[in-house]
Amino acid sequence: MKQIHSLLIIILIAFSACAQQTESEVKAEEPIALNYTTELVVSGLNIPWGMTFLPDGSMLITEKSGELIHFKNEVKTTIEGVPEVYVRGQGGFLDIELHPNYENNGWIYMTYASSEGEDDGGNTALIRAKLNGNSLVELEKLYKAGPNTKKGQHWGSRIEFDDEGYLYFSIGDRGNRDVNPQDITRDCGKIYRLNDDGSIPADNPFVNTQNAKTAIFSYGHRNPQGMAKNPFTGAIWVNEHGPQGGDEINIVEKGKNFGWPVISYGINYSGTSFTDITEKEGMEQPLFYWVPSIAPSGMAIVSSEKYPDWNTNVLVGSLKFKYLERLILENNKVVKREKLFEDIGRVRNVVQAPDGYIYIAVEGKGIYKIIVEE
Repeated sequence: MKQIHSLLIIILIAFSACAQQTESEVKAEEPIALNYTTELVVSGLNIPWGMTFLPDGSMLITEKSGELIHFKNEVKTTIEGVPEVYVRGQGGFLDIELHPNYENNGWIYMTYASSEGEDDGGNTALIRAKLNGNSLVELEKLYKAGPNTKKGQHWGSRIEFDDEGYLYFSIGDRGNRDVNPQDITRDCGKIYRLNDDGSIPADNPFVNTQNAKTAIFSYGHRNPQGMAKNPFTGAIWVNEHGPQGGDEINIVEKGKNFGWPVISYGINYSGTSFTDITEKEGMEQPLFYWVPSIAPSGMAIVSSEKYPDWNTNVLVGSLKFKYLERLILENNKVVKREKLFEDIGRVRNVVQAPDGYIYIAVEGKGIYKIIVEE
């Protein structure tokens, strides 16, 4: 038995020495933040996809069904003037984000499933507008992916600004994995970068490539539903759904190919394989991946003094297993994992708000605030 035990230890050490990490290689720690709990602050929501906070501390929340809700002083108000949302499958009203200089310019950015275009179906669109009382005004379309399709999966979509004021947003592969993600002349399966007015930055990677979609910043993505600016480095991080296994965290880089579906740590939902390689020259490896899939959605990198023992940690919502995952990193390598608030429900989003508190959106319930238990 001792020989068998020693052999098992050797095997485990050998696996942990591999360059690429998987969820199964990192020990799931017993909860250590027992002094944290959740407080329901916005109730009665169905699928709260996106949320952002206005300077007065009130909240704007997108419901996938097509509503934009303003929550202030315990009152929910439905905002008028929202564009027509094409609700199909995973598509609907998606993310929302304020301009970094919102207090001076008033711009609010939103992504949603749109049927605009010649073909039947829909695809992801990005708009901006301003809030005047209880209505959106001065609405401008900044980007609309094409072509439309009646497929219901993989719309993305998250929005984030970097420290230089560039706007990033994600669109999933729209269920066409064998065509869209690896083709830079086509939309979908990409991270895009625009100037705040929707124009193309002059230094985008494919501005001089014939027939390329010049808004593309990186490609080879499957379905990124989490995006966050790392407050310590300024880099844009994303998490994205794999198929059965192979959910990933990636650090977005200019012009890089993140491999989907040529390389993957997942398999088809049927259990069959669609690729026999997990790495290839010219394609990026994920910072971290999960096997089995947790169905990640929403992501925040903690910098708030209200959670000192979580500083620099990454929080990711799990739709599949209904908890919030905490990842502890050292030198961009995950060294510990913790499951927070197990069975809270399908966590759709997680945001660190300007007040320093972390808020999590849970399907069928609402918005929770993470607080220190007295």
